[in-house]
Amino acid sequence: MSGAGRVLRLLRIVPDHTRTALWGFLGHRGPSGEKDRVVVQAVIQGDAGVLLTVRQDLRGWELPGGNLEPGESEEAALVREVLEETGLFVEIIDLVGEYHRTGFLPHRARVYRCRPLSGDLRPSDETPVVRWFAPEAVPSTLFPWYRGPLADGLSGATGVALHEHQGLGAIWDGFRIDLVMRWTDDEAA
Repeated sequence: MSGAGRVLRLLRIVPDHTRTALWGFLGHRGPSGEKDRVVVQAVIQGDAGVLLTVRQDLRGWELPGGNLEPGESEEAALVREVLEETGLFVEIIDLVGEYHRTGFLPHRARVYRCRPLSGDLRPSDETPVVRWFAPEAVPSTLFPWYRGPLADGLSGATGVALHEHQGLGAIWDGFRIDLVMRWTDDEAA
C-alpha cells in the first residue's frame, strides 16, 4: 500500500470509530425496536479450513453473519447474511450456542455451525476481505469476542450458553486490532 493510501485508511478511523462508539454506548436495537438485539453468526468449515471476514468499518477478522430483518427466522437471516458477505450458500448443521454480551454493543449472538454448499467466494461492500484459514492458524487479529464461539464451533460443541461483559478491555482490543489491520492493509496475521 502506498503512503498516501495508508494515511487515508488511517484517517477513516475517526468517522468509523465515532459511529461505532455512538452505536455501542448509546444503544442499538433489534429490527422491531427491542432492546435485546439478536445477531446470527456462522462457523463455516470446509475443505479449505474455516471462513473469516473483515468488515469495512471496524477492521479485524470475524465470523460472517449479521442482523435479522423484521419477521425473518434466524436460519433464513444467517443464510442470507453469509451469501451477502461471502458469496457462498451454506447449510446450517446445528446451533453451537448463545453468547449473551453486555456492556459495549450489548446483544445476544446465536452462533451456528455451517458447511458451504455452493457459490463462489468473493468479498462484498460490507466485507471487503474474506479468506479461509487453517483452524490451527487463525490470525491473531481475530477480534477476541469471536475466539470462544469459533473454538466451540470447531470442537463440535452444542448448547453453549455464555455470558460475557465487554468493557474497556474489549474496546481497547478492538481498537488495537483495527489499527493493525489498517496499517498492514488487512494482511496482519
